[in-house]
Amino acid sequence: MKIIPRKLKIGDEIRIIAPSRSMKILKEDVVKLATQRLEKIGLKVTFGKNVMKYKDEDYKCATIEERIEDLHEAFEDNNVKAIITVIGGYNVNQILEYIDYKLIQENPKIICGFSDITALVNAIYTKTNMITYLGVQFFSFGMKYGFDYSMEYFKKMFFENKEIQVVSSKQWSNDKWLKNQEERKFINNKGMKVVNSGKAEGKIIGGNLCTLNLLQGTEYMPDLDNSILFIEDDGETGKAFIKEFDRNLQSLLHCAKGKKIKGLVIGRAEQVSEMNYDKWKKIIESKSELQNIPIIIDADIGHTTPIFTFPIGGDANIVANDEKIEIKFKD
Repeated sequence: MKIIPRKLKIGDEIRIIAPSRSMKILKEDVVKLATQRLEKIGLKVTFGKNVMKYKDEDYKCATIEERIEDLHEAFEDNNVKAIITVIGGYNVNQILEYIDYKLIQENPKIICGFSDITALVNAIYTKTNMITYLGVQFFSFGMKYGFDYSMEYFKKMFFENKEIQVVSSKQWSNDKWLKNQEERKFINNKGMKVVNSGKAEGKIIGGNLCTLNLLQGTEYMPDLDNSILFIEDDGETGKAFIKEFDRNLQSLLHCAKGKKIKGLVIGRAEQVSEMNYDKWKKIIESKSELQNIPIIIDADIGHTTPIFTFPIGGDANIVANDEKIEIKFKD
């Protein structure tokens, strides 16, 4: 039986922790604005004591022991009602074997992040059956412009207790806003698109594809049976994105062999990847496992902004056809 953390209410304390990269990499004005934004919606913001620790230039994070200490303290503290990660990175999977999953199971609460945090939230869901969340991180709240959509879905997910229907953002961006908040470039959003038609219901599994795949063959990999995959990937491979995404998706499908993936929602790719509808269609058509399930692309998840927050282990219902594209989910 799945465990659903309770929703937030005005006055609740949320704890900011850095299980991936340290908060030290963020500019002071980003930290200040992020804190103010969260306080403005009625939350009390506190920080893990190791959130600013910084091991070295290669890792840009605290030690395994320090990151585990902050995670455990956040779940142990009865005053803390939600845990938000600072930012992603590359090595949150270092801490997975040191986590006290029984402690988490006995003290269920919201935990949310994206990118590298994919490994953490999927592992926690797998080991505890507690719903976790893929969505905005602490640094996201430090975005001066273009954050309204992300905030809207953050509040829908964590303050309301009803089914959420996704509507595409009106505009999106893929600029380096952390480096320059004033010279932003926004693009009119043409919305989600259908690659395969159909409808499906299932549990949500997903996040950053290459990070999720790090869990394959381990005790932390979620069961993909009867799932709707919500996946995305970053643009670090540039124009090679199509090849990297293809083989990472194929690997995930091999992992799911004999299990039913019921639908696929793919997040918008970064501009550097030069992806388009035809390239996505080429990937999908090469995989026999995907031929008879609904597939939607260009959803507001991933490494462009804004993004919506969704529950790992939650229930999704998708419809994909020429007349309607619909994504609904609840935890």
